[in-house]
Amino acid sequence: MEEPRFLADENVGKLGRRLRMAGFDTMLFGGPDDGEMARLAAEQGRIVLTRDTRFFERKLVLNGTVKAMLLTTGDTSEQFRKVVTALGLADDIRPFTRCIEDNRLLLETDKETVKNRLPPFVLLTQEHFMECPECRRIYWRGTHWRAMRTLLTEASAT
Repeated sequence: MEEPRFLADENVGKLGRRLRMAGFDTMLFGGPDDGEMARLAAEQGRIVLTRDTRFFERKLVLNGTVKAMLLTTGDTSEQFRKVVTALGLADDIRPFTRCIEDNRLLLETDKETVKNRLPPFVLLTQEHFMECPECRRIYWRGTHWRAMRTLLTEASAT
């Protein structure tokens, strides 16, 4: 089965970032035009995630061209759990393989290449780094990484 690709409406933006953190291709849509969002989802084969019940009245959703999931809670962990459970994605979670900011796949990089852009403590304590090829953000497995890993694990448990 092909890995799902998501388009998260602005009303579930935190969920979109959580899905990126879990390694899922997730576009964030911040525009006010639901028609544009539906067109983009159809064009790119993305599943729309939204809390907007009116989105499900759109022709592209009604005729099955666009798949969408209604999220009824405002709690990000509950939203994440619902998506993972409904689509059977628990085994597909690949934490920290995508940039949380721009959705690009992260690339391994060596310490020497990024040393001038690291905080001193990180330079002393970390050896493995990932970098976004687009925004150049650097990721490493520090305390924040462990906290996010726990968050993903707890939220994906059924």
